[in-house]
Amino acid sequence: MKFRHYLLAISAALIQSLAAQAHHSFAAELDGNKPVRLVGAITKIEWTNPHSYFYLDVKSSSGVVQNWTIESGNPGALSRRGWAKGDIKIGDTLIVDGYLAKDGTRLIDGRRVKLPDGRVVYGGSAGDGGPSDQNAQPPAAPKP
Repeated sequence: MKFRHYLLAISAALIQSLAAQAHHSFAAELDGNKPVRLVGAITKIEWTNPHSYFYLDVKSSSGVVQNWTIESGNPGALSRRGWAKGDIKIGDTLIVDGYLAKDGTRLIDGRRVKLPDGRVVYGGSAGDGGPSDQNAQPPAAPKP
């Protein structure tokens, strides 16, 4: 019986450490000095912990369509901010204000999201309003 409890405790500790490794701070991956606004159609949705993700096809200023990853809070936090899983679906167009990834990948922390029904909800991992409308810039054209 003691062995079972020991094994259970080790398993729980391992799972907890893996979850902690998957989570990261905003400053480790994202740049609060690089606000961006994306407008695009949803291609994929992942309601997961510790962050949910949705993916948008966004047309760059040069007309090239690029797929972007939008990181948001966990499903419980999003629910408390007024989101419901049925609020967005594949093909819907969203307007997302957030902050770019430091490494130049097409990843943003989506702080403010305008849903297809016109409601604005907060999605970022911090749950604040994110960049102001005036500061958010569309993504740059891809490098050749």
